[in-house]
Amino acid sequence: MPVETLESLVITRRLKVPMKPPAGEPEGAPGEVAARQLDAALLSVGFACSTALLDRLGRLPPGEVLDLGVRVLAAVRTLVGDHVRHNAYFVDFPRNVPDTVEFWAGLLAEALRDPVAAGRVSPGNLLTLPGYGVYRHTYADLLAAHAELVPLAGDRVTVLDLGGALADEVEALFASLAGSEVPLSAEDVVLLRDLARVCAGEPDRIPVRENRAVVNEARLAAGRAPLVDTVTDVLRLACGISGGDITLTDPTRFRSFTRAERRTLLAALDGVATTAKLGDVPRHREQWKRLGERLHAHDYPRFPRAARVFEVARGERPAVSLTGRVEVALAAGRTAEALELLTNTPGALLRRLDHLLRVGESPSSVLYAARQAAGSASGRVLLSLREHLQNRAAAFPARVFANQRSRAWVAPDTRDPLAGEVVAEALALLDEEIARRLPDPGVLVVDDDVLDVALPLSGKAVAPGLGLLPRGSISAVDGELLRFFVHWRQSERTTDYDLSALMLDAEYGDEQHVSWTNYSTGFAQYSGDLTEAPQGASEFIDIRLAQSTRPIIIPQVNIFSGEAFDQAAEAFFGFMVRSEEQHGRPFEPRTVRAKSDLRGAGRVALPLAFLRDEAGGWRAKWLHLYLKGHPAFNRVEVNRLTTSLLVRSIVERDHLRVGYLVDLLRAKSATTDRTTFIGLAAPTDPPQGARVITAATLHELIPA
Repeated sequence: MPVETLESLVITRRLKVPMKPPAGEPEGAPGEVAARQLDAALLSVGFACSTALLDRLGRLPPGEVLDLGVRVLAAVRTLVGDHVRHNAYFVDFPRNVPDTVEFWAGLLAEALRDPVAAGRVSPGNLLTLPGYGVYRHTYADLLAAHAELVPLAGDRVTVLDLGGALADEVEALFASLAGSEVPLSAEDVVLLRDLARVCAGEPDRIPVRENRAVVNEARLAAGRAPLVDTVTDVLRLACGISGGDITLTDPTRFRSFTRAERRTLLAALDGVATTAKLGDVPRHREQWKRLGERLHAHDYPRFPRAARVFEVARGERPAVSLTGRVEVALAAGRTAEALELLTNTPGALLRRLDHLLRVGESPSSVLYAARQAAGSASGRVLLSLREHLQNRAAAFPARVFANQRSRAWVAPDTRDPLAGEVVAEALALLDEEIARRLPDPGVLVVDDDVLDVALPLSGKAVAPGLGLLPRGSISAVDGELLRFFVHWRQSERTTDYDLSALMLDAEYGDEQHVSWTNYSTGFAQYSGDLTEAPQGASEFIDIRLAQSTRPIIIPQVNIFSGEAFDQAAEAFFGFMVRSEEQHGRPFEPRTVRAKSDLRGAGRVALPLAFLRDEAGGWRAKWLHLYLKGHPAFNRVEVNRLTTSLLVRSIVERDHLRVGYLVDLLRAKSATTDRTTFIGLAAPTDPPQGARVITAATLHELIPA
């Protein structure tokens, strides 16, 4: 991986500028002027140098500062979405945007005045009117029509800190990703794979199986034995080196392996294929069959246990998984037997705790087994169960589900209720075990803004970006004007994305919307519809918060036609916050509060919802969800019922937040010789040796 790419990754992922330690104390400050020029340029896109970074830059030769500044500025502009030109359909947006009917009537009148153009209009299809859906002015015209943004104190300023040597920063990023206690996003898995190829170190513990598979790919390429303790670990590795899906969700087309690779994979498989673990094979039977055709286990008689794996896959050897035996016991009403079987797999027992409590004759025996299992289960399982149980008595009778690709759906909650005292006892034992695992934080310093951030029990939902928080997190929205934006650039086919917003009352009804079919309401304004993006296209929606007659606002991006989010050359969404007197261009990077890539298999993206509280203030609740939608012609009016039900399920769920762990950490704080800081951003001058947890590294709070 090129050095410039590694440098950009550290800047965008950790908000640090990696720099070598000074060889000696330089005389004077030769680069001070260049450093301040860089700081001013960064401020124009909402970033600034920390005091330490500015001081280090000032001690470099001016040429080096300028060269580094070009790379830093390019990285942060991409992070905030300022690396592309954001043109709007209406050149004066948000001023002089016509009424929807007025706009269509104008286009129709133009077509009637031009017989050739009128002949190209499809009967009944207004979208084929000439001039519709394409820019009618240049980006230079847009800039000429808008004054410069007036900077205000409320504009976002993200501080870039001084990093260490590039190699050290890259190793730290690799260790954080590889050692994560929660699954990573698809983008982070790709990054982990790239870093594994160039990093020499390796964390002592890699708890997530998918991360382990990625690290094993690098170990195999380097001629080292892979780290495996289940047969499925070997299957994931084979999928990974074949360029397939290490989550095992999609089938992999295995490539031909070299003799050395076949020998290594079979040796690893032979080492873990005990009788007890053969029960895992039927779950992925077809993939094991395909792998067997490539490995030719019969050519290696010294690996007899590996050969049994493929016999099980072909149905020649019986093997029943633990899950299957538990299901049989539960179906027959033998809860005690199921509990005994699950004793050997603490995580599985805790994941089934709700079911066991509902079917068991004695909740006390189930809770006793849970207490024994809690000491061996992962911290992520404990926290996930804790969040589940604290929502068990929720008033809203619906359950929300989201798969690994963030595609979501809602189903009625038909489970029998659990007794309050049973839930209370289960919560108490979980709190006790979670607290036991947390380290002594020393002097604990916490930014209050982070307390309502949801714990990242999975990172799969969140694509990397600026200002993003885990699903269920709540953050304040300070400002008068809220502006959503979407930008996309098609890859091969004509592609039309539509930015829309659904506005609901407190009961999630009485809906209003703004979109290409309805340009404005009394408080919302749409920038105009673009139907193709060969060079990129941007759409915007303005919401004047003080005038909003609806307390729930849900932005969404609908795929009307063309390429999916993960097929387009580029696709991202974000939002800005401004004051009423700040006009400027439709896209002003220093007012951007959040920006993330769009991806996923769904055809409707629901990034977040905006909610007005009882005091009249506004908050954002992060969703990171996708609806399946239709293959084409998705519109906000069509999916409004699904959207409102899904958003309500997320909004009314009590997510486990950072504040929960902070309370437990405060109770354990006993020493004063070290400091732990937890906040959305790093402090300006943390004490030497302090442990700093920010929004980018919240997963490091999850106990092992």
